[in-house]
Amino acid sequence: MENYPAPARLLVADMARRAAADPARAVAYQGAPGANSHLAALGYAPDCVPLPCFAFEDAIDAVRSGQAARAIIPIENSLHGRVADMHFLLPESGLSIIDEYFLRIRHCLMAIDSTPVKNAISHPQALGQCRHYLRERGIQPVSYADTAGAAALVAEAGVPGDGAIAPYLAADIYGLRLVAENIEDSDDNMTRFLVLAKEPLTPAAGAGPVMTTFLFEVKNVPAALYKAMGGFATNGVNMTKLESYQRGASFAATEFYCDIEGMPGDAGVDRALAELEFHTKSVRVLGSYRQARPRT
Repeated sequence: MENYPAPARLLVADMARRAAADPARAVAYQGAPGANSHLAALGYAPDCVPLPCFAFEDAIDAVRSGQAARAIIPIENSLHGRVADMHFLLPESGLSIIDEYFLRIRHCLMAIDSTPVKNAISHPQALGQCRHYLRERGIQPVSYADTAGAAALVAEAGVPGDGAIAPYLAADIYGLRLVAENIEDSDDNMTRFLVLAKEPLTPAAGAGPVMTTFLFEVKNVPAALYKAMGGFATNGVNMTKLESYQRGASFAATEFYCDIEGMPGDAGVDRALAELEFHTKSVRVLGSYRQARPRT
């Protein structure tokens, strides 16, 4: 967090101390205090001790080292698709997915005072999601590495006319004035987060619909994916997500990230996974967890 402005660095140090005193309640997340992932941690576990981390790898390492019991990591956004690198980091982490959480993304414009905002500082994605609002008001977008970090920068610099686009929590944390709320151009901006822990957690009986996430690598033969997927159709298992990605530079083997409804132990899922294993090089289950939102 040394790259963040002073107000954020001071908060990070304080939050790290509190997490160190109570690691069982600590939830690690990527970003400065006040980021959307901070909001997700509080929304998912209101009594948690949030632990901000500079990078996704740092949040994962915090769980592996015992600094935090859980990490909450964004996996995909309804407007921008999957979060870069997460398909590589998840299997390498050695952690298990134990839950999911959905956060509606709301952008706010904030500043130090009532001076009309001329420059809006934020992450490029946030600026792009608010471009109509900014253009209509003649506000110049200025790119920064992080939304909450931009709010800390505005608070530290204290320049009238400079504003930040960030979650409302950042205004509270850094003492900024909310100029406008919900300024995003689209009202269906949603991010899905996964909750990671050292050990898998089997959903309790009667907890409701369950999801299972796994990775697999197909054999490099004709119709490999078609054959691998057949078991899910014939056993009535609903697949809600299937994404391909390349590991390494050879482009000779394709790996897939997959979400299904149900879990190992369900007869249909067991049969489908057995057939999948027959037609693939490898299958790795990352976790089974309750559905935070219905898929069907």
